[in-house]
Amino acid sequence: MGSTVCKGIRSKLHQNIKNLLKTSWLMKKERTPKLSCERARAFSIEKALAKLGHFPTQSTEKEAWFLSPFRSESQASFKVSKELNRWYDHGAGKGGNVIDLVCLIKKTSVKETLNWLEKDQISFSFQQQCVLEKPKRDGLQVLYVQPIQHYGLIRYLLERKIAMATAAMLCKEVHYLHQGRRYFAVGLKNVSGGWELRNRYFKNSSSPKDVTHIKNGREKLIVTEGMFDMLSILETSKCLKEHYDFLVLNSTTFLEKAMSYLDDYDQIELYLDTDENGKRTTENLLGYTSKCRDKSGLYSSYKDVNEWHMENAKNRHGT
Repeated sequence: MGSTVCKGIRSKLHQNIKNLLKTSWLMKKERTPKLSCERARAFSIEKALAKLGHFPTQSTEKEAWFLSPFRSESQASFKVSKELNRWYDHGAGKGGNVIDLVCLIKKTSVKETLNWLEKDQISFSFQQQCVLEKPKRDGLQVLYVQPIQHYGLIRYLLERKIAMATAAMLCKEVHYLHQGRRYFAVGLKNVSGGWELRNRYFKNSSSPKDVTHIKNGREKLIVTEGMFDMLSILETSKCLKEHYDFLVLNSTTFLEKAMSYLDDYDQIELYLDTDENGKRTTENLLGYTSKCRDKSGLYSSYKDVNEWHMENAKNRHGT
């Protein structure tokens, strides 16, 4: 009888202890968020704004100025201190850290904001770095393609002195998945169905990589190394499509393949880079056919056509 009672007491005691430990573990788990506020506050405000579609109008080593994400304005009044990782909206007279900012823009609670950051929905590192780490090409999956309309990409094109109307002639807005994270970029499609991808933070490409050949049914051809070189040439004359086809190498490793396109043309203009690799590629194409003309003398003081075009645009407009 006494032994049975003792066993019952011990069993009940063990169960109470077990329940107590379980309750304590659950309470601790509930109290401890996966991402602490302290760690979240170290997240770069500039990178968070970029993912949310807001890019600076001016940027130095210490600070960046944005058009306010809270209202429409023509003069940037939203300042981000890169050293302090804090923001201040001069138009509204308020500021704070990255958690405050995401809460205001997304209209979420602190807990929801922490969950958003913890789930890695922003495709950047918590380290303060200037550019995105370039993703590897393997495993890159294009999700969808549409006309360019994202504010961040439009601003990027304007920074490169390319008008939207010009970009729309050749490029699309490409959204893609890489290692579980979503990205978007200005995309130029190649002849094999792959994409050259560019945005303000990195350049990349999807497989298969190849040249881009734009056929307008013309007998003259313009050849460049990259998409922004071709867009820069198109900026100089809006009617070039009426007189030329276009060939973008996307990489000088496609030199031999590029040669196979040249035979169909009576006149070929080469706008390749002025570095050693670009000069060597130009010489090879000049040696392949007498129909080629080297146009690099126009921008001999610059590394490529886009750099030359940007400088000319600044001189014309003073910006």
